[in-house]
Amino acid sequence: MKKKTNPIRLNQLDGEEYFEEGHLQKDLKAKSIRSGAITLISQGSTFGLRMISTIVLARLLTPGDFGLIAMVTAITGFVEMFKDLGLSMATVQRSDINHPQVTNLFWINVAVSILVGAALALGSPLIAWFYKEQRLIRITLALASTLILSGLTVQHMALLNRQLRFFEIACIQVGSMAISVSAGIGMALYGMGYWSLVGMSIALQLTYVVLSWSVCKWRPSMPIRKAGTGALLKFGGHLTGFNIVNYFARNFDNILIGRFCGATALGFYSKAYSLMMLPITQIRTPLHKVSIPVLSRLQDDPPRFRRYYIKLVGLIAFITMPLMVFSFINGDKIIILVLGDRWLGAISIFKMLCIAAFVQPVSTTWGLVLVSLGQSGRYLKWGILNSLIIIGSFAAGINWGGFGVATGYAIATYTLLLPTLWYCLKLTPIRVTDFFRSIWKQVTASLISGCSIFLTRSCIDFEAAPLFILLASLFAVYLIGFTVVFLILPGGLADLREYLSYRLFLKRKAAI
Repeated sequence: MKKKTNPIRLNQLDGEEYFEEGHLQKDLKAKSIRSGAITLISQGSTFGLRMISTIVLARLLTPGDFGLIAMVTAITGFVEMFKDLGLSMATVQRSDINHPQVTNLFWINVAVSILVGAALALGSPLIAWFYKEQRLIRITLALASTLILSGLTVQHMALLNRQLRFFEIACIQVGSMAISVSAGIGMALYGMGYWSLVGMSIALQLTYVVLSWSVCKWRPSMPIRKAGTGALLKFGGHLTGFNIVNYFARNFDNILIGRFCGATALGFYSKAYSLMMLPITQIRTPLHKVSIPVLSRLQDDPPRFRRYYIKLVGLIAFITMPLMVFSFINGDKIIILVLGDRWLGAISIFKMLCIAAFVQPVSTTWGLVLVSLGQSGRYLKWGILNSLIIIGSFAAGINWGGFGVATGYAIATYTLLLPTLWYCLKLTPIRVTDFFRSIWKQVTASLISGCSIFLTRSCIDFEAAPLFILLASLFAVYLIGFTVVFLILPGGLADLREYLSYRLFLKRKAAI
C-alpha cells in the first residue's frame, strides 16, 4: 500500500503560504495603510541610523575618503542590478506564481550574482586605471563580495513583499542597518579611514542574508524544468533593461565628476546628493514598496486602481514638496549643521538638487503604474529615452563642475515632466489631469509658505541660539504656515481629513 504524503508537511517545507493571495483582497486599504505605517517607521529608523553615520563619519573621515568609495559604488551599484534581473518584481507583480517558478528564479539570481561579483573583481584594475587611483583595486575587490551575498536574498524578500509582510521586512532592514553602522563607526574610530565605509557595506549585506533567511521560512528546492518561468524572465528582462539605463543615467554624474573634477569635488557632490535624497528616500521608498503589490492586486479593477493612485500621489506631494522648499531656503544651515564647516562647497549643489527634488518624487510614480499593470515593455522604452536626456544634461553641465551637473539635472527634470506623463499614463486608468489635480494644492501651499519663511529667516540672528534649535523652530513655523494655506485652498480640508484618517486604519479594518 502506497504511503500518503502529508500535505501540511509539504506546505511547510515549500512555504506554500507565501504564494497564496486570496486573503490579501480583504480589507486591502487597511492592510495597505498598516503596511505603509510599518514601513515608514522602519524607514524612519534607518533614516536615524544613516543620519548618525553621516554626522559621525563626516567628522571622522575626509571628503576624499567618501569620494573614493563613491567612485567604486557608481560601478558596483550598476553591476548589482544584474543579480536581480527584475525577478523580484516579477514575483511581486504576478497574480499567480508557484514554488517551482520561484525556485528557478532563486537559482538564476544566485548564479548571476556570482558571475557579476567575479566580473567586478576581475575589472578592478580597469576601474583603478579609469580614475587614475590604484587604491580602488583593493576597494573594488572587497565590495565585490557584497554582490555575491546579495543574490541570496532576492526571492526571500520578494515573497515577503508580495504578502505585505512589512513588519518582518522592517526587522530585517533596521537590524542590518544598525549592525552595519556600528561596524563602520567602530572602524572609523579605530583609524581605518575609507575602509570603514567598505566594512559598513560588507556588514550590511552579510547581516541581510542571515536575517532574511531566518525570517522567511521558504526554502528553494533544486531547479525544476518546465515550470513556466519564461514569462517571468521576459517581464524581469524589461525591468532589468530599464534599471540598467536608468542607473547609468542617475550615476553618470558621479562618473563625470570623479573623472574630470577629482575625488574631493565628487565628495562634495555625492554628499550633497545623498543628504538631499535621504529624507525623500525614507518617505518615497516605503510608499512605493507598499503600492506596487497593492496596485498589482488592483490591476483588474480600473476604478479602484485610479483612486488608489490619486491618493498616493497626493500624499507623496503633501509630505515631500514642503520639505524640499524648506531645504532649499535653508540649505546653507542644513549643510553646516549635518556635515560641518568643511563641507561648505556642497551648499550650492544641495540647493540646486532640492529644486529638482521638488517634483521628482511625484513625477516618478509613472513607473509604479506601468510595472503594476505589467506594461514592462513601455516602461523600458520610455526609460531609454528618459535616460539619454538625463545623461545629456549631465554632460552639458560638467564644465561648471558639480553645480553645473546639478543644474542640468534640474532643467532636464522639468523638461521631461509633461512628455513623461503623456506617454506613460496613456493606455492606463490614469489621466494626466489626475496627476496635476492631485498635487496643485501642495505646490501652491509649499511655494507661498516658502516665500513667507524666506522673509522670516532674514530677521533671525543665527548666532543667538544653537543652530539645531533655530532650524527646528523655523521648520515648525513653516509647517504651520503650509498647513494654513493648504486648508484655505479648495478641497484642502477634505484632503487633510483623508490623510489624517489613515491613522484610524492602524486600529481598525475598512474596505477600499
